[in-house]
Amino acid sequence: MEKNSRIPGFYKLPVEERLKIVAEWAGLDEGEVSILGNFGNLPREIADSMVENVIGGMTYPFAVAVNFRINGKDYLVPMVIEEPSVVAAASNAARMLRDGDGIKSVAGPQEMIGQIHIVGARAPYYKAMKILESKQEILDEAKKYSETIVKLGGGPKDIEVRVVDSRMGPIITVHIIVDVLDAMGANTINTIVENIAPMIEKITGGEARLRILSNYATRRIVRAWARTNPDNVGGREIAERIVEASIIAEADPYRAVTHNKGIMNGVIAVALATAQDHRAIEAGAHAYASRTGVYKPLSTWEIDEEGYLVGSLEIPLQVGTVGGATRVHPVAKIALKILGVKTAKELAEIMAAVGLAQNLAALRALVSEGIQKGHMRLHARNLAITAGATGELVEKIAERMIKDGKITYEYARQLLEAYLRGEKV
Repeated sequence: MEKNSRIPGFYKLPVEERLKIVAEWAGLDEGEVSILGNFGNLPREIADSMVENVIGGMTYPFAVAVNFRINGKDYLVPMVIEEPSVVAAASNAARMLRDGDGIKSVAGPQEMIGQIHIVGARAPYYKAMKILESKQEILDEAKKYSETIVKLGGGPKDIEVRVVDSRMGPIITVHIIVDVLDAMGANTINTIVENIAPMIEKITGGEARLRILSNYATRRIVRAWARTNPDNVGGREIAERIVEASIIAEADPYRAVTHNKGIMNGVIAVALATAQDHRAIEAGAHAYASRTGVYKPLSTWEIDEEGYLVGSLEIPLQVGTVGGATRVHPVAKIALKILGVKTAKELAEIMAAVGLAQNLAALRALVSEGIQKGHMRLHARNLAITAGATGELVEKIAERMIKDGKITYEYARQLLEAYLRGEKV
């Protein structure tokens, strides 16, 4: 019988009923239903209130990177990630960058951009000037829809206008700049642009097509930099090779993407732990890497006049410590408590610092023992567990696979079977 995914009122059903329907659809057995229906450290009621059509939970490892010293202050950094060796690599690189104040990191104003796109306006360049002429009136109107944040010192700060060409003809693009303080800002921005759009339409005689924030957070840039003795990374030769790897990323976009992926390993792991909008962060970061028209690395490594290895990173980061999932998810609250941060600015600075450290760790591994060494050790453990090993046997089987150079599920299973027969592993 053909399956039918048209299920009217599915969202109205209790979680258990939704799970039962999906289980029947997919032929899930009792064990699979039990696993899927286990919400772990996220209460079912909260999960069901966060998104639609919830049927279960999925837990990722929550780890803590150690050794971080950022702006003269020590941090334990929560990271949520499934990729082997990332947390160990971040901790190792943080140790290499602990001298003095450690990694320096500075976030700029916490400003976001709300966009209103106007189409069908006659004399668009003239109308753009009319919008700027009415700037104060527009800002005053916008403040009515962000009174709470205005009282705290934030809110609408400026108006920018561009006319962009398109297949539809000229589009007047209005940017309203809003200081969102410690929020990520999406809800505040969207409320403002939706409510002031009619005012813009009246000024221009056009129609507002899109009214939403931009995730290209170019007014929320964070810069991080660090300096370390080459001996900390394995010597002068390793340091020079790290610089060469950085130069290759600058020259080759195919390499630059992977270079930046290593940075985002750290940034997104912290974002997940603290329940940030990691999709927005990724989109903004990669757009920023392409701002010259060619995709470039977000970080650069060099040797300074004293022979020290120095690295710098520049990235847009739209994060929050109030509102959204950050204050709803119980684990995110704990993550922020572990970090000890109170402001979005400090959180952004930590995330950029972790991204720079993660980048150093990846480059160092690439130019020395190779990226796979750390990966494969943890991969071997995962394979041993998958094969059915438990307790101390996991490490024994993993070590044997590494020693023999045969890191596969099949070999893990063979070693486990040998152990069960009483043979030495």
